[in-house]
Amino acid sequence: QVQLVESGGGLVQAGGSLRLSCAASGNIVKFNAMGWYRQAPGKERELVAAVTGAEKPHYADSVKGRFTIARDNAKNTFYLQMNSLTPEDTAVYFCNADILVAVPPAWSHRVYWGQGTQVTVSS
Repeated sequence: QVQLVESGGGLVQAGGSLRLSCAASGNIVKFNAMGWYRQAPGKERELVAAVTGAEKPHYADSVKGRFTIARDNAKNTFYLQMNSLTPEDTAVYFCNADILVAVPPAWSHRVYWGQGTQVTVSS
């Protein structure tokens, strides 16, 4: 079993910064892909940033140049650094990972979600 635990959300003024963390635990062999999504009230969940393997990260147009996805393989943790935040960034942020897990008798790919963390940006 694998769990993703998020942290780092909160209330920040416009122009400020936050760093979200997503720590994975369990029978992890390796990460195939990881990403961050967000869902604002009354809106659908949208992809914010994602990275697959050694490819270049992909960012939503609305966050390009402001947000950065990064990972620490040794800690099985990945991050979303958010700078120059605006009220439009207010949402619940979810981490997501496609992980190769060791599930006896074989390994398998599974997708996991974090529990979500609230980010609120005041004007």
